[in-house]
Amino acid sequence: MTTRPAFDPRPSMQLVLLACLPGLLALFWQYGWGSLLQLLVALPVALVCEAMVRHLRRQPAAPEAALFNQPLLGEGSALVSAALLALALPPYSPWWLTACACAFALLFGKALFGGFGQNPFNPAMLGYALVLVAFPAQLNQWPTPGQHHGLGESLQQVLGIGGGLVDGWSQATALDSLKHNDRLTIDELFAGHLAFGSFGGRGAEWVNLAFLLGGLFLLQRRVIRWHAPAGLLAGLFVISLLCWNGSGSDSNGSPFFHLFSGATMLGAFFIATEPVSGAASDRGRLLFGIGTGLLVYGIRTWGGYADGMAFAILLMNLLVPALDRYAPRGQEPQP
Repeated sequence: MTTRPAFDPRPSMQLVLLACLPGLLALFWQYGWGSLLQLLVALPVALVCEAMVRHLRRQPAAPEAALFNQPLLGEGSALVSAALLALALPPYSPWWLTACACAFALLFGKALFGGFGQNPFNPAMLGYALVLVAFPAQLNQWPTPGQHHGLGESLQQVLGIGGGLVDGWSQATALDSLKHNDRLTIDELFAGHLAFGSFGGRGAEWVNLAFLLGGLFLLQRRVIRWHAPAGLLAGLFVISLLCWNGSGSDSNGSPFFHLFSGATMLGAFFIATEPVSGAASDRGRLLFGIGTGLLVYGIRTWGGYADGMAFAILLMNLLVPALDRYAPRGQEPQP
């Protein structure tokens, strides 16, 4: 098993959190307060889990190992995982679902394997996959883009103290609508279906553009390398182009539709680039991204879930030892 070079992760973790801001603002613009409330649930759960694990292991939190000079935050990976998980979940998911997903991600996806630098799977996607399998109905509750609700109503929705809110706020996503479409052409879907925007999912296309902007910022600051994002986007683009059968009712969607729907850009620049569970070499990262893009399309088109980013990442995590073994080793980006 290859040994990764040691480096201080704190500056890069701070930049990743900063790069999430465009996506968070786009989510707020399109869906209201939901994603902010998800962060307010996920981040404290991350701190509690981190503190509990340190206490059980009798690990002192030295000030020099703290992010933002706060010992409880450790090296910052728990906050990043919690933030990415909160941004990936539907904005008005019940608070208990977000808390369960975050706790599972950090305890079973990270602490169980020895903590930061030891996890073979992406913690955020492990937590997301758990709640997706256990609570599929809640994971399909995406609100209608552009219909803003007040903070009080949003709190009622997340806390579950209001009646009849879900049916009035939720709708099928564009990926889900396309997956189950059997009578309308693509042009008809884009012209008359509320889930479809200009070239991708309504609302989702702007969120994807925002995460693309954040990803380009990370590339410019050399926090991540280009190989995994480029491989994922190229793999998804090529297979969707090859399998695109026009605008009929049985169409699987155009390449641009797949690039700007679902969690494509979040997955490409923030999830597939996770340094611990990803490949160690440049060639390995490229193959990791290509494989993820192919799996995302396969799950979206022929699988049982509308968006397959979480399962695609986890499946490729299983192949990382092979990628590290047969691909020449590259250099990790320095923050």
